[in-house]
Amino acid sequence: MDPFNSRFIQKEKRWAWIDYDKGISIILIGYGHCYLLLGGHGLALDRYPFFHYIDLFMYGFRMPLFFIVSGLLIAKSLNKRGLAAYIGHRNNNILYPLLIWGFIQLTLQIIANRFTHNGYTAVDYFSLIINPRRTGVFWYLNALYFIGAIYALLKTYLKLSVVWQVILGVFLYVVSTYMHVIKAGLFTDIFEYYIFFSLGDLLANIMMNDKKMQQFTSWKIFFPLLFSFLVIQYYCTKINMLPSDFEMRNVEISKPFLFLIEALVGCALSFNVSFFLQKFYVLGFLRIVGYHSLFIYCVQIIAMFVARTFLMNILHLTSVPALILLVWTSGIVLPIFFYNFCLRYGLWWLYTYKKPERQIDYIRKAHLFSFAKKRKVNLIDSNESLQQFDI
Repeated sequence: MDPFNSRFIQKEKRWAWIDYDKGISIILIGYGHCYLLLGGHGLALDRYPFFHYIDLFMYGFRMPLFFIVSGLLIAKSLNKRGLAAYIGHRNNNILYPLLIWGFIQLTLQIIANRFTHNGYTAVDYFSLIINPRRTGVFWYLNALYFIGAIYALLKTYLKLSVVWQVILGVFLYVVSTYMHVIKAGLFTDIFEYYIFFSLGDLLANIMMNDKKMQQFTSWKIFFPLLFSFLVIQYYCTKINMLPSDFEMRNVEISKPFLFLIEALVGCALSFNVSFFLQKFYVLGFLRIVGYHSLFIYCVQIIAMFVARTFLMNILHLTSVPALILLVWTSGIVLPIFFYNFCLRYGLWWLYTYKKPERQIDYIRKAHLFSFAKKRKVNLIDSNESLQQFDI
């Protein structure tokens, strides 16, 4: 049995470094969600300032990574599918899970409002689209969907070149500072992150080329990037630790150009590390995590909430380091397990409205093969050859 569907992922013709990179990103995002979720529950988090410092230190580049990676793939996707199919693909893989899991999480929060007084009401279902920051984590899926759709429309109908898209991204990024002030709902994140998506498209010819990629898989690039990363993260973390209405987003909102530099340096280092991981093919679990990054993101808060409740209320665990490690791990592992459980037992519609036939078929064959081995069934005699399973 393969509860994480790792064999299917390893067989897929995918850019391994992209999965590695997304794996790094979602693990760092998971840490931030974990620390946030454990706050305000009677835990002595103040006694462990190191954990808070790490949360701030790793904040600046986590989300821009996903937008750059998505931008890397748009030209290839539009050439392969065309505009209508590209939008349909995003409807299936981004908008649909946003609405499904946003509805589920908000419903749970509205029910919990009786006990926690979190302030959520039925009106907040509309916030998933018009004011996604209000709903917590789902702002990312909202911004990713609309930025991709807008970018594709401009690229297809107005024939806007990638250079002009980047210029547009710079303009929107400058204006996004004002959007934060007026609290412009979904437009705030669209304006802020459009530049990262466009930069991904700009860099696609370099980063999606095996020969050019080899040039960037170099220790001569890694060490200067690492040094630059540590210096700028240290400086930005000091600013984010200062008292501010923006809290950990102080640099992002009040010093946007510093945040842009911070994000780009962090993304460059993450890409460089991912190139090395692909080259040496190590830490394969990161690739598994990266493949499932979207599915993890959708369920992460719910999984962490369940883990925190079980550990604190049932097991009465109060150790902050232990809780951070276990809740953080649960927020990565449980969503992967649950997604593959849903594929196996016909609940795939929780993630997409188009049935993922290939993946489900592979899981079914793998299950039959595992069952046959346990029962010592002769697969050849039952016209199910071992080669058919390719396992």
